[in-house]
Order: sequence, then structure tokens, then C-alpha cells
Amino acid sequence: MGSDADMNDVAVYALSLSDTPYRYGGNTPESGFDCSGFVRHVFKHTLGMSLPRTSHEMSRIGDAQKSSRLQPGDLVFYNTMHKSYSHVGIYLGEGKFVHSPRAGSSVRVENMNEDYWVARYNGARRLRP
Repeated sequence: MGSDADMNDVAVYALSLSDTPYRYGGNTPESGFDCSGFVRHVFKHTLGMSLPRTSHEMSRIGDAQKSSRLQPGDLVFYNTMHKSYSHVGIYLGEGKFVHSPRAGSSVRVENMNEDYWVARYNGARRLRP
């Protein structure tokens, strides 16, 4: 895993992209982001890491983490399209994560403890730069 400072950089940069519009297939702040494009961009920009393109592929890298042991920078996965690992975000700490949710929306912070997210949680991974 990266240092705490590296993971804090990931979280801070991810938050700086708040309000960037959602765009299916998008992977830059200028074009907008889908969920995996957002995560890929943040990790490439802050740590120089190249991640797989889809959330499902991302769910197979790094180390699985229990929800009770999450740290800022961990990837959190959700079933939002009736398919496991169909959505990904970046854990910020204190039960919050940042993601690019859906068409008509933009990058924003969510509370993982809201019923919607609790019901769809698939797990988390910690990446090692």
C-alpha cells in the first residue's frame, strides 16, 4: 500500500474534482468521468498508477479489505446495475466515499451508511503502488 500521505493525496485530489460532470466512458476532468474513469484518473494523476478500465476489473487487483478496516484511498465497490462490482468509488474516511455516480450528476461525496449504499456494497480493495 502507499504511504498514508500518498493515500491522503489521492483523497484530496479526488475531492478537488467534485462537481465534474458524469459522462459515460469519460476519463478526464475536461470530458467528464464515469465511475471507473474517475478512479483511474485520480490514481494516475496522484500516484502514477495505471488501473484497469472497468470497475469489475479493478475489483480483482490489490488486497481485499473488511469494511471495518477501510482507510482513505481504498477502492469501494457497489452493485448498482444488478451486477456485482458494477460501480467503484474512493474511500475518504469517516464512512464517506467520493465517486462519479450517474448520467445527469457529477462527482460527489456520499455516506456509505445510507441504506442505498449499504444494500449494494460489494467490498473494498487496497492498492499497492
